[in-house]
Amino acid sequence: MPYALRPARLADAPAVTELLNEVDRIEIGRPETDLHTVEADLKRPDIALDRDSWLAFDGDRVVAYGLLWDESGGERVDVDHYVLPDHQRAGELILDALEIRALDKAHANGAARAVVHLHLNTEPTLDTGLIAKRGWHVVRRYHVLRRPLDAATDHAPGLPAGVRVRPCAEEADRARVHALYQSSFAAHFDFQPRTYDQWLDDVDADALDWSLVWIAGTEDLGDAGFLIARDDRAAMGWIRSVGVLSEARGSGLGGLLLRHAFAAFAARGRDTVGLGVDTANPTGAPALYARHGMAVHYAVDTWETVLL
Repeated sequence: MPYALRPARLADAPAVTELLNEVDRIEIGRPETDLHTVEADLKRPDIALDRDSWLAFDGDRVVAYGLLWDESGGERVDVDHYVLPDHQRAGELILDALEIRALDKAHANGAARAVVHLHLNTEPTLDTGLIAKRGWHVVRRYHVLRRPLDAATDHAPGLPAGVRVRPCAEEADRARVHALYQSSFAAHFDFQPRTYDQWLDDVDADALDWSLVWIAGTEDLGDAGFLIARDDRAAMGWIRSVGVLSEARGSGLGGLLLRHAFAAFAARGRDTVGLGVDTANPTGAPALYARHGMAVHYAVDTWETVLL
């Protein structure tokens, strides 16, 4: 029987979550996808579900899922793709749709080509031979790291002289975190500048616990670093972003912020914390995380294709 293909709807979020957790079990050994995360993706303001999402069905069962979004407003387009191992043809159908839509989107932005990025586990359920034949290739590798927590030992660190850490308590603090984020990540691979309102959507600001966002600084430099954490994942506490301005790197602010997050999660009863890092990060972030006890949970590759 041929696969049925249609756009996703918000009401499909539970079925999509079930699919992604099936993929998780195969790729990393346990389910780590939460319903609210899928719902947030489907509710992104820069996505039109009828044109930017796809579900493939084998009978009543969702066996593949694709999503496309455009943060650049130019040639760069991002996609998600998930497929069960025994349904590669369904995955190919969604790849066809993703590539056609990505090129249309880039052309609508005034770009001559589409540069499309897809993140896949290094041992994915998708047959990577299929995408390699289509011209996709790996351009970057990321590690998802995790660290055990212990409320008996993970305490909030003392502050060195001249250093301060404050919570993100007011609207002005949120705007400051946005500015620090834009500045500290500007030179990073795949960075896309975002307005304040776009960034609020990116971090799902309405659902974010802002008490898990901190700003660090020094008397000499002022506000120079930030950390955004989330406590809405069932699998573990999650550090979404850590950034330090280039002129403040090496001053210990990144490690200080990490220890604050570890202590906060431990105090909440969490036993594990995780984060993702670019293995080629030029700021030394992988070494910083290793020094603070974070080890590789699994690896993800960024695949790229250029469509003309």
